[in-house]
Amino acid sequence: MTRPRVHVSGKIPVVVTEALERDFELVPGPGGADGILSLITTQVDADYLDGAGPQLAIVANYGVGLDNVDLDAARTRDVRVANTPDVLTKATAELTIAVTLSLIRRVAEGDRLLRSQKTWSFSLDFMLGEGLQDRTFTIVGPGRIGRETARLAEAFGARPVFAGRDDDLHALLADADVVSLHCPLTPETHHLIDTAALAAMRPSAVIVNTARGAIVDETALVDALVSGGIAGAALDVFEHEPRVSEELLRLENVVLTPHIGSGTRRTREAMGLLAVAALRDVLLHDRRPANAVV
Repeated sequence: MTRPRVHVSGKIPVVVTEALERDFELVPGPGGADGILSLITTQVDADYLDGAGPQLAIVANYGVGLDNVDLDAARTRDVRVANTPDVLTKATAELTIAVTLSLIRRVAEGDRLLRSQKTWSFSLDFMLGEGLQDRTFTIVGPGRIGRETARLAEAFGARPVFAGRDDDLHALLADADVVSLHCPLTPETHHLIDTAALAAMRPSAVIVNTARGAIVDETALVDALVSGGIAGAALDVFEHEPRVSEELLRLENVVLTPHIGSGTRRTREAMGLLAVAALRDVLLHDRRPANAVV
């Protein structure tokens, strides 16, 4: 029997490729594919879907975020869309706490100092930072990752506060010591953190983004960091990724990582295998995947 044809839009772990090859014929382009395993760097819009052809039955997105997939276009073309929730929750929450501590305890700044080979000596007031004990840790987006981040922050003695879509965000920002972003990127959350939101924050507060870059207006963020409107930022994602603005690169009160929130080997493999399971559900068993969003 002819096996369903699947296109993979980028490099994936070997174990995921092997799982695909057991059931599917892998094809080099989306044209004529029955299923697509899309990386989040692939824009799956109406033109992309039309180029794949009317036989396309499913797009399995290799990530939990879906801002790279036009869900309405998929829906009107009767194409299933699935993502990879749950399996990356702990890894992303861990990275959130890691970059938060790196920022407020000045870990990355200290590393840069030593690598510069500048003269330094220990003193009781040298490179003092802050801890999480008794700090208000405001979670914008109380989904799976946000709740797990809150749990970890609480283990360090912080007080988690959740900011949902129906809450007064600016009022919650005004009371926050750490603002951690975990909402999806949608038209409503694009530039959610803008000049006004940053102005609502305390000068001693920091912002952490391990969600999607365009949730933050980076120009406004740089202005707030330079002027002292906020104390610092830790960013794993960027508005114009993979480009990082020169202004951010020059600032000492910023910790930057290259979109590695889910970046453990076990997590990335589990994400891929969950996407493969969705492809199997649709293409081999003609059933709706448990992780389907369309």
